[in-house]
Amino acid sequence: MKKGLTRGLVTAGVALFAVAALAACGSKTSDKKSEDKTIDELKISFVPSRNPDDIAVATKPMASLLQDELKKQGYTVKKVDVTVGTNFEAVGEALASGAADVGYGVPGSTYALYKDDVNVILTATRAGLNKDSSDAKDWNDGKATEPTDKQATSYRSILVTGPSEKGQALAKKVNAGEKLTWNDLKDANWGLSSTTSAAGYVYPSLWLNDNFKHTVTDLAHTVTIDSYGSGLARLASGQIDVLPMYADARRDFADAWTSTYGQKESIWAETNVIGVTPAIYNDGILVSKESKIMTPEFQKALKAAIKDMGTTEDGKKVLAVYSHKGYKDAKESDYKSEFAAEKLSQKNAK
Repeated sequence: MKKGLTRGLVTAGVALFAVAALAACGSKTSDKKSEDKTIDELKISFVPSRNPDDIAVATKPMASLLQDELKKQGYTVKKVDVTVGTNFEAVGEALASGAADVGYGVPGSTYALYKDDVNVILTATRAGLNKDSSDAKDWNDGKATEPTDKQATSYRSILVTGPSEKGQALAKKVNAGEKLTWNDLKDANWGLSSTTSAAGYVYPSLWLNDNFKHTVTDLAHTVTIDSYGSGLARLASGQIDVLPMYADARRDFADAWTSTYGQKESIWAETNVIGVTPAIYNDGILVSKESKIMTPEFQKALKAAIKDMGTTEDGKKVLAVYSHKGYKDAKESDYKSEFAAEKLSQKNAK
């Protein structure tokens, strides 16, 4: 056999071997990509900003809805585990440890506390309200706070008093156009949410600091509430005088005020706003940096799936428990004011 022919046969053999090797490699890559598109379990933890039982019931259909939407994004998720955290910090801790993959409806203040352990992927939008004044007495016309067609990415915390004698005295002063003093507030009975709750703790503390050079830690009488529902029950019964809450909380519990809490008059007649905080950026959807499934590709698919889910009728029912109307992409810098607020709050708490 001639040398040229021998060399040609060897070259051809090498080329065929290379093609076969590439084909085999490509097959393995394709198989791995397919495997990566299957998620055994996605663990989602909701914050208990409303009655935990109500949240659990409302969000139960989310598992199948999200599985369907993720399927459209090319991911097969075998199981979606939906739970409600015992408090705001419990959700943050679960994300930080990797025990939860996704934190849902997480306030900016909780995000600020755990920002080294999580990424924010979406921010909720809510219907704007027909009351948004910084002047407390503007909220006290006895009429319901109503949603508008305008979508908002921020909300207020309002300091609400109830039918107790002290609560009525504080409201009377505010509605007369008089300024409250620290002495007016320090001995009242306050109901406060967990320390990372933006509307129920952090921003009310900053409001006290801005107006009276004090924080919630200086108040003489405080109790910690596990949800706004239980807090409003205490407010209705007179156990507490002041309850900080998100701006449309009274609307969410208007029926319960008379049917569950046993009040004769409406919540709009028996409660008053005595303080309004600056705007707070809306709740976020966070993902754990410790999660083994939260690759950049899956995060992208999850964002698209949640946004698409929010456009369906069944999805809207799930979102309604938090008054969410939809979602927009979010980044860490969106919450810089929340980070500053949390930093100041932590400093003042020392």
